[in-house]
Amino acid sequence: MNIFLDDRKCREQLFPFTQTRHVADIRIGILTIREKWELLTQNKIRTSLEELTGDELHIHADIIPTQENIQAILRIANDRIPMLDNAAIKVLHHPWQIFQYNDWAIRHDFALLTENRISQPIPSTNHFTNEANIFIEEGAVVEHSYLNAAAGPIYIGRDAVIMEGNMIRGPFSISEKSTLKMGSRIYGATSIGPHCVAGGEIKNSVFFEYSNKAHDGYLGDSVIGAWCNLGAGCSNSNVKNTGGEVKYFLNKNGKAIIAGNKAGLLMGDYSRAAINTSFNTGTVVGVCCNIISQQPPKHIENFSWGQERYIFEKALKDIENWKKMKHQALTSKETDLLHQLYLSNQ
Repeated sequence: MNIFLDDRKCREQLFPFTQTRHVADIRIGILTIREKWELLTQNKIRTSLEELTGDELHIHADIIPTQENIQAILRIANDRIPMLDNAAIKVLHHPWQIFQYNDWAIRHDFALLTENRISQPIPSTNHFTNEANIFIEEGAVVEHSYLNAAAGPIYIGRDAVIMEGNMIRGPFSISEKSTLKMGSRIYGATSIGPHCVAGGEIKNSVFFEYSNKAHDGYLGDSVIGAWCNLGAGCSNSNVKNTGGEVKYFLNKNGKAIIAGNKAGLLMGDYSRAAINTSFNTGTVVGVCCNIISQQPPKHIENFSWGQERYIFEKALKDIENWKKMKHQALTSKETDLLHQLYLSNQ
């Protein structure tokens, strides 16, 4: 069966993350939505209209598949019945649901990735609880840390590094070639994507790929896009002093949407914050922003440099500098996408 994941009707509701990626490439849990579909179906998933041949089953890309719900999703999609959010089937209607559903998603991905497989042994220098709920991939380095999987699974990806003195409570995942710095305190449900560096205190947050929060500071109930950097001492608020409901503004002139009582930072791709930045509850940072104020506003437009507009050529040069640090290069496809986004925000 050929599956086409269609994001045309759900893309805008997941800004800022879908301004630079297909909805299927959102990471929630251990895997992206695309990766979940490919593992569950053992087929290459189509997401581009140019790939269509006419025999595909069209499924909304914001639906999250699991081993338990995939047959129901396929049946409903085949019958063209509207998909409803429920206990078994989760649909991403808003970007903050990435962290709200992350506990659920880690547990399902952990079961999918570890079924009928044997973990690498846990080195004897570590203290751990519930060994059956801990899975270490080949090449990972984990020494002198506390791994508490009593409340949820812990997944450590291929060639990941858990430095000394870390305290980790599941559900937690760290993907391939990412590093958790010394003395970090990690609460579930937290997902660190591939090629990231993380540290400090992190709770119920999701990092996409190639992003850094390498130093002390608190990050809670948040989603950090790709190629982001949070400087030393950066922290966010995830609860209002009043204890009241947190609202997000996904665009400057848009309507505020209630996200619940705990809601932190949503940061789009290629954005960076200076040391000691303090983000307010329910802050949205757009794509390619350079944040230099210690107390920035709750909504920051794409291509912002402080209170000014980022010069496009300068923005590309700075992205290239960050990519070189991780032995990557800016592609022409990325450049074209960013240029279109820059022009659309004038």
